Amino acid sequence: MSLSLYFLRHGETIYSRSGGFCGELDPELTPCGHQMAEAFAATYSTQPWTAVFASPMQRTIATATPLCQAIGMEMQLRDGLKEINYGAWEGQTQEFVKQHYLDEYIRWMTEPAWNAPTGGETAVQIASRSALVIAEIEQKYTSGNVLVVSHKATIRIMLCSLLGIDLGRYRDRINALAGSVSIVKFGEHGPLLEVLGDRHYMGDSLRNLPGT
Repeated sequence: MSLSLYFLRHGETIYSRSGGFCGELDPELTPCGHQMAEAFAATYSTQPWTAVFASPMQRTIATATPLCQAIGMEMQLRDGLKEINYGAWEGQTQEFVKQHYLDEYIRWMTEPAWNAPTGGETAVQIASRSALVIAEIEQKYTSGNVLVVSHKATIRIMLCSLLGIDLGRYRDRINALAGSVSIVKFGEHGPLLEVLGDRHYMGDSLRNLPGT
């Protein structure tokens, strides 16, 4: 049996709904976000799990908690799985950032691998810190299913890193809606993407929410 990583983005928050910049900010899940977490646990609790890793933010912990309670497994928190730090842009809208940080915003939109939000992190920095967590998982668990609960940008960057996609294109090549699951299997030829951004487990009412 080989190792499979299940990358789960946390459920809906007020920022995933509005599109505001939220990295270091620590909002709770919305009621719909909690429903997403419960739906994930209801669908996936019958599957055998080897470990659960999560970002230490309350939105990711709350997303992982229903499954962990259902299967009786303790989650392992890792800072390397946290969302991109948006620096001075935290909590602001795109319109605000364009008005007050236009040059930095243009550079970040053009090449985010090496350009950061004002006072924040680049995609290269996120890839480096998250890669340490992936390496830890690969070292500890040679087989089985491991859940990794993280954030939109971080999941997209991790997937790009594993699949050999240019980090500067992570927003253009990979999507990760709230509550979506992507599965990467580690075989003899390296990481293989088996599922990308699946949300069928949560049903139409949650899946069709705007802005998630």
